[in-house]
Amino acid sequence: MAKAFASQGDMTDKKISFTEVGEGLYAFTAEGDPNTGVIIGDESVMIVEAQATPRLARMVIEKVREVTDKPISHLVLTHYHAVRVLGAAAYGAREIIMSDVAAAMVEERGQEDWDSEFGRFPRLFQGHEEIPGLTRPTTTFSDQMTVYLGKRRVDIMKLGRAHTAGDAVIWVPDQEVMFTGDIVEYHSACYCGDGHFGDWEDTLANIAAFEPKSIAPGRGDALVGEEMVEKALEATADFVRSTYRPIAKVVARGGSLKEAWDACRAECDPKFSDYAIYEHCLPFNVARAYDEARGIDTPRVWTAERDQQMWADLQG
Repeated sequence: MAKAFASQGDMTDKKISFTEVGEGLYAFTAEGDPNTGVIIGDESVMIVEAQATPRLARMVIEKVREVTDKPISHLVLTHYHAVRVLGAAAYGAREIIMSDVAAAMVEERGQEDWDSEFGRFPRLFQGHEEIPGLTRPTTTFSDQMTVYLGKRRVDIMKLGRAHTAGDAVIWVPDQEVMFTGDIVEYHSACYCGDGHFGDWEDTLANIAAFEPKSIAPGRGDALVGEEMVEKALEATADFVRSTYRPIAKVVARGGSLKEAWDACRAECDPKFSDYAIYEHCLPFNVARAYDEARGIDTPRVWTAERDQQMWADLQG
């Protein structure tokens, strides 16, 4: 039987966890599905990542209402991917924040990404009829901005390219907690289809320099405690290295995309095959690493048509 493309065969509901990662700070996680962060200030709440649909966003809101009745005033989106941003309307936040690069990517490739991800993740897009359209920010920043939720300071910044060119992280200094988006994952495969392999490890080092006591990663369990943080940072770096290096060797000898696929599987399967969404991510990761190794710095736009052609090529 042929393998299902991406996550088309994954229609099983995931167990939700709502973990405190610091005082007034929470990570909404669901067994490898996209995570959402919650930052409770004196007067209002900031949400980090919107989820794929308003339906999923309401599940986050239900958890938020278990711990606070303060209004949701801010929504921060760490990058432009559809599964992260299209649930934004449910929160009613007066301010939606993205980096300037991420905002530009919404305009450049947001609709194509939505169309592509819709085909990859049918379960996550249940209830998609409610999505009002592309999510655009009300506020952008170039390098760093600070928001005060009453007395609570929240720093939103770019620390380098990794999962995308416009990645943002959110730092809460009073608790030394960071929300990293998909730059960091825990026991979940990194999606590298729009990534920058050559920069990713430096960006992880920039995160490590903050010495966070806890991290809410993009996928996987909340990382509570410095030991768990360090373990996740190294595992993420290992995943990125192990994906790119064998493919770069194939490119250096003039090998094909299919040869790159085989080389990557030989390196990564023994270490990461039990990671969430591993099989989903692998074809996109191989295609992007193959391009980057050939000197293509800006990731090519994924479309539903390109998805299917790439999958057909890799299946031989």
